[in-house]
Amino acid sequence: MSRVSKVETFIVTVPRDTPYLGPLGPGERVNGRGYVVRKGNGTLYPTVDRSIAVRVTTADGSEGWGETYGICAPRATCEIINDLLVPELIGRHPDDVEQVWDDLYGLMRVRGCTGGFHVDAITALDIALWDLRARAHGVPLWRMIGERRREHVPGYLSGLPAATLEGRVAMARQFHAQGHDAFKIHTVVSSEGIEEEVAALREALGDEALLMVDLHWKFPAPEALALAERLAPYRLHFIEAPVKPEDIDGLAWLAARSPVPVAAGEEWYTAYEAKLRLDRQAVRFIQPEMGHAGITQFRRINALAEAGGVQTAPHATIGAGLFLAASLHASATLPGLWRHEWQHSVFSRSLELLETDMAYADRSYRLPSGPGLGARPGPRFWNYAEPVA
Repeated sequence: MSRVSKVETFIVTVPRDTPYLGPLGPGERVNGRGYVVRKGNGTLYPTVDRSIAVRVTTADGSEGWGETYGICAPRATCEIINDLLVPELIGRHPDDVEQVWDDLYGLMRVRGCTGGFHVDAITALDIALWDLRARAHGVPLWRMIGERRREHVPGYLSGLPAATLEGRVAMARQFHAQGHDAFKIHTVVSSEGIEEEVAALREALGDEALLMVDLHWKFPAPEALALAERLAPYRLHFIEAPVKPEDIDGLAWLAARSPVPVAAGEEWYTAYEAKLRLDRQAVRFIQPEMGHAGITQFRRINALAEAGGVQTAPHATIGAGLFLAASLHASATLPGLWRHEWQHSVFSRSLELLETDMAYADRSYRLPSGPGLGARPGPRFWNYAEPVA
């Protein structure tokens, strides 16, 4: 395998009828740039499915594919890739992928770019280099990451994107009848009330179903604790992202007192960020997001979690399916894996864009086979991909 000679970036935008997480709630609107500001947590969400894909080519013509977050201001991330990172990546060898990550991260460390768009940009390249590396060796990606510990990756259902509580309960009943046993609700769209929704779902699904609640960084720690105490009778498996991402003290304080286990981590880009929380025993479940962390940091984060006895429940979000494939390969090697999030309203749409045998059935993911990611852009991908010079 030869060295990197070319990098191309693409913004992948797939229209959708219903905005991510569900229909617009009371007082919500789409702004002039096509974003919803969710009243539930004051955060921007797109009205389309959008991510950034990269193709990295080596001098011998080999190609590797990567992907990262692109739901907001995708051109900012593409500019960082093309203007800042690509000149330093050209001529590097895919086998040096972890050192490449450290070098690219170091370029902007002293300027305060230790997360956000800068690390998202590195993530796309990191996944592509791991893909190239595995393909050069003719093996699926997981073989380059570690020992495969499970044939399939167990999952849990995430999101009930109906407009009303009645509709969400009906959707949950339907999935339950199909054999699904673990459900996470997104409280940013729980317009009838979080407690009311949890109570209705527990009644509808019975005592055996697992229930999780994503609080979307919504509360100060004391309010999150009060809510956890009110929800405890409903036997939740965890509450996710209860406080603002920067409130490390609050997260640790809550975790030490909450009657419901605390989960967090989708917004932690690196092991540096994860360590600050894990050292404080701030979570029982850690939720690394491959679209933010990339394979290199996903592995490092999970090494810390394993050392601390914390279970891993990888996050899944909007994307074209490439970083999800990477997440599944990595998850199959984790000794401390609990389950991997399955965003059903995103996953099926991603599969339509790829050439892959990745699948979800019987409450678990089937890993893509073949060398590298085992997933490549298919014909439909190119209908939605805009090259960015």
